[in-house]
Amino acid sequence: MNERTFNAAGAHKLEDPERLVWLPPAEVLNHLRLEPGMCVADIGAGAGYFAIPIALRIAPGPLFAVDFQPEMLARLREKLSRPDMPANLQLVEGSAHKTNLPSDSCDRILMANLWHELDEHPGVLREAARLLRPGGLLVILDWRHDVDRPPGPPLEHRIRMEDAVYTLEHSGFTVQGYGRVGSYNYLITASVSDESVQT
Repeated sequence: MNERTFNAAGAHKLEDPERLVWLPPAEVLNHLRLEPGMCVADIGAGAGYFAIPIALRIAPGPLFAVDFQPEMLARLREKLSRPDMPANLQLVEGSAHKTNLPSDSCDRILMANLWHELDEHPGVLREAARLLRPGGLLVILDWRHDVDRPPGPPLEHRIRMEDAVYTLEHSGFTVQGYGRVGSYNYLITASVSDESVQT
């Protein structure tokens, strides 16, 4: 955890109804090109803002909701106790550097509003490459640096979309597309271009 990490004590902010307006989950999910039966990892899943709708779309395929903060997983576990929640969502305590998921297990990986929090991007991308099956996609959603806040982290914590694209392209990934999504975010889709991701 560092000063850029979203504190679980502020998890109530993730439930703000206004978030559905400025970052509609369906708009993001459309970029993942999901199909029933896929396996998806939502790394930094938090309270399940994206994990729950993804799980519904890919059922009966598994959705791994990965988070290193037990408080976030507890909040999501409480939600999953409701009868209308998907049964294919699995909680996993892990980080972007060490997800504790099997190799070649995922068709899609989502990292939503996490990229700016991470200290060591090459290691994170090596882990993503380890998880992705052939033809799999890594989707990075993060905060634009050229918009006012709130919402989101301080502007000085944000990473420019162009810099994220550069990191991906120089770490063994092929960037398939990128652009703005919602009111405050950008989204990048990428696939592994080499058998092993280089540092």
